[in-house]
Amino acid sequence: MIRVGTSGFSYTDWVGVYYPRDLPAAQRLAFYGAEFDAVEIDSSYYHMPTAASLAAITRHAPERLVLTIKAHASITHERQDLTASCRAFVEALAPWREQGRLGAVLAQFPYSFAFTPANQDYVRALAEQMAGVPTVVEFRQAGWVRGKVFEMLRELGLGICCADQPCLPKLPPPFAVLTSPIGYVRFHGRNAAKWWNHEQPWERYNYAYTSEELDPWVPRIQKMATRAEVVYVFANNHWEGQAIDTARQLRLKLGLEPEHSDAN
Repeated sequence: MIRVGTSGFSYTDWVGVYYPRDLPAAQRLAFYGAEFDAVEIDSSYYHMPTAASLAAITRHAPERLVLTIKAHASITHERQDLTASCRAFVEALAPWREQGRLGAVLAQFPYSFAFTPANQDYVRALAEQMAGVPTVVEFRQAGWVRGKVFEMLRELGLGICCADQPCLPKLPPPFAVLTSPIGYVRFHGRNAAKWWNHEQPWERYNYAYTSEELDPWVPRIQKMATRAEVVYVFANNHWEGQAIDTARQLRLKLGLEPEHSDAN
């Protein structure tokens, strides 16, 4: 199974571009879920979620919509007390797990998280703390893209995120690998000029994919799907709704028909 969606959904710059201007904010997820069957929640990176806050999200989400969620910064970036951070995060996931709505947790590590023995140990500790929770890791340094790491993740039961991003030194090149029953692909855009040099975070993801740029990913994703229980494909080039176009292109190329065509 392949599920396609976007990284985040409640962007104010999508109003008038994707969401109707008169649509209440509380109805955005229902509107989104009428077209897509998966979404990646990213607000959880900035604010540690609670069971109440995540339960509120599902109240507005169509039952068909599967939710993945980005791990809080204390887990992937600050890394001061992994046990306490993971405990709080896992406790917050209780409503989604009980309802069968949780697709996966995405632990996206920063570029500074290099391939070192200490950081490999941290990944092992993360797997221990997240035992029983489907978890995928994303590395931003090319040093992690090696067979030794893939084997380690398979032993730990962790999935790996395969990403499309600018071809810049030390960034991971395109790859399509499964290390768990969950496949995970993110499209960040290829804005090389703004990847390191930007005033606002959104500038990095301000990019419109061409059809030709997406084409090589189609057989990769399809091959992953033959061996995975599910492959999540998320467009993260979110500025002004460009992710919606990317997700729609990918659905079409992968032969996945949207549920309706009312969303513009």
